[in-house]
Amino acid sequence: MTGTAEWLASIGLGEYAQRFAENAIDFSVVSDLTEQDLKDLGVLLGHRRKLLRAIAELKSEVLVSVRTAAKPAPRDSAERRQLTVMFCDLVDSSALAARLDPEDLRSVIGAYHDCIAGVIARNEGVIARYMGDGVLAYFGYPQAHEDDAEQATRAGLTLVDAVANLQTDIGTRLQVRVGIATGMVVVGDLTGEGAAKEHAVIGETPNLAARLQQFAEPGMVLISESTHQLTDGHFEYRDLGPVALKGWAEPIPAWQVLGISGAESRFEAQHKTRLTSLIGRDEEIELLLRRWRHAASGEGCVVVLTGEPGIGKSHIALALQERLQAEPHITVRHFCSAHHANSALYPFIVNLERAARFERGETPTEKFAKLEALLLRFGADADRVVPALANLLSLPLCDRYRLPEMTPQTRKDMTLAAFLAQLEALAARQPVFVIFEDAHWADPTSLELLAITLEKLPRLRVLLLITARPEFAPPWPGHAHVTTISFTRLSRRNGAALVERVTAGKTLPEEVMHQILARTDGVPLFVEELTKAVLETGLLQERDDHYTLSRPLPSMAIPTTLSASLMARLDRLAPVKYVAQIGAVVGREFSYELLSAVAELPRQTLEEALAQLVRAELIFCRGEIPRAVYTFKHALVRDAAESGLLKSRRATLHATIADVFEQQFPEIVEAQPETLALHLTEAGLFEKAGEYWLQAGRKAAMRSANLEAIAHLRKGIEVLAHLADGARKDRRELDFQFALGPCLIATQGPASPHAVAIFARARELCQRLEAPPRATTNHVLVDHRERHSW
Repeated sequence: MTGTAEWLASIGLGEYAQRFAENAIDFSVVSDLTEQDLKDLGVLLGHRRKLLRAIAELKSEVLVSVRTAAKPAPRDSAERRQLTVMFCDLVDSSALAARLDPEDLRSVIGAYHDCIAGVIARNEGVIARYMGDGVLAYFGYPQAHEDDAEQATRAGLTLVDAVANLQTDIGTRLQVRVGIATGMVVVGDLTGEGAAKEHAVIGETPNLAARLQQFAEPGMVLISESTHQLTDGHFEYRDLGPVALKGWAEPIPAWQVLGISGAESRFEAQHKTRLTSLIGRDEEIELLLRRWRHAASGEGCVVVLTGEPGIGKSHIALALQERLQAEPHITVRHFCSAHHANSALYPFIVNLERAARFERGETPTEKFAKLEALLLRFGADADRVVPALANLLSLPLCDRYRLPEMTPQTRKDMTLAAFLAQLEALAARQPVFVIFEDAHWADPTSLELLAITLEKLPRLRVLLLITARPEFAPPWPGHAHVTTISFTRLSRRNGAALVERVTAGKTLPEEVMHQILARTDGVPLFVEELTKAVLETGLLQERDDHYTLSRPLPSMAIPTTLSASLMARLDRLAPVKYVAQIGAVVGREFSYELLSAVAELPRQTLEEALAQLVRAELIFCRGEIPRAVYTFKHALVRDAAESGLLKSRRATLHATIADVFEQQFPEIVEAQPETLALHLTEAGLFEKAGEYWLQAGRKAAMRSANLEAIAHLRKGIEVLAHLADGARKDRRELDFQFALGPCLIATQGPASPHAVAIFARARELCQRLEAPPRATTNHVLVDHRERHSW
């Protein structure tokens, strides 16, 4: 297929090929088309539904083909990932089939499927399978998004209403049941043939979604505990408590979704309680307050806050809003959405609808009355503002107003002027604090309006605060009244203070605190979520003013709340994600030379892939190729890349890395045997790994790095547990025990319980092997042996 014309013809809609060409719509933007876009193009309703379903299928096929093409070497294409699964089923379909003519039933089911396809596509989901009157959909594969669970839940609510409002000639209102669950799954290769082709998903999550759907009543959306955790704050719920589901030994918590909550922003939805105080942002707050004083005195200004996700942009915007509560002012808030980046003026439309307090089910006339009252209340020029904004919201004008015939460009200019006039009217009454969040997702028309506003701002009593991620490129030239602040990460001291705030002032064990700070890299959101995740694991026991570990601390998993966000950043670079995954298996830091040897990609392909990862700020680069060294920007990003690999694939890569080290980097093997030992352990090559752990322990002990030596030697003893019992295993363990003993004596003293236990174990092994203890190994060992009567 060479273009959109052929694709349209293949789905029976070739009549729209010319219209697509006239509007410069090719395959690079087809997947971004919304129902409103198709409506603007003049596509008929039925054809819009058909197109939306085809677009959803196309997105899945294209992304899968890109992923497949990007894989240079044959390997298992399955992967691990967090997925939100939806099951939707038509109520009483058997009764419908019994009383309807098959042809009429076909028409009803077709309309039902078209309705579902449109809703799923608009919410960034992918239909995996039609099962008669049931539909299985995935949110988070093949492309992860930061809010897949939220989008799935929103789609579920929309489906209940949309299906109920379907116009059919059967005299019965259709109803659906929806079940949604989120969890870790293995997504495999395509299975089946033709229309039955789908991606196999292995795990508990699809089964749980199916059981929740079966338990739901007609018109009900039920979600799992994990989905509720990810969407809490975005919706209103009814807690059903634990429910008994077929196939589960214990009752499972479930929630009914009642509707969308009143939270205005993503940040507020995720922070339902009172806003906590900022940590480490005093300078930024002081600068913002100075700019506010300038704006309040009549010198309008702009501050652009840039920073990576989770760095605290939304938090500081709301913190400033709280600081201004005691002052007379008006706050106006706009929120951009990743799912509406091509919906003209979306943040301004949503703000108008929210400010006018539109309610679901109100008639257009009622909404117009509310809009008019809002605009007039703040002193706007009614004839200039009301018709333009009512037209934007597709609301009918009352007799007082008229909207003359005009070209699309003239209508657009009038609409932008109306928004600017509304802001001027507000500023004439009181100083205005405008928050424009997530500008990196703003549609082009909203950015155009923002640029026009910036030009006028110095004459208005307005502080405009814009938040954006680092990739945002402002479409306006530099202005003296525009200040840009780039947020940096928290220092270790501030990170520790944030941890203690989450723990309500109770001290964590030192090793837990160290892991949290090391893995979160000073990103406030990561610090908060990882700390909460640790507190919820049950590993810690609460004391009066501190926590203690109840058992050894395992490797910390990525919190569920961050998994989708991290995976979304990797999925946006699907063709080069494989390179990031190999680098992640190497470690937080990896060299170009090692990566090149392991990946076995053409040089140009590898260098372009690394350049893309650097541009996306997922990794940093030091030096020039071929001596370049790369580092993952965050430990959790590295973990997310590695976690997508199957265990078998990960083990194979570790084995390949170990082999490359031995064959091509002998100097690293000699200087850092523990590096090779680690890769061999992860590869499951335990006997060889033991050799290198012993070598690493002895080398560290020779440098009097006793603590490091103890860690290496203990790891080696753990590895030996995987070997078959016998004299060979016992001799190797004896080597470890004799190397470990002196290190423990040096650090803990000869009478310490650990040292005594080590020599007791060594004596046991000697007796089993019928060999004398190695008295000549170390004079300290001889003295210790004599004192304890070996």
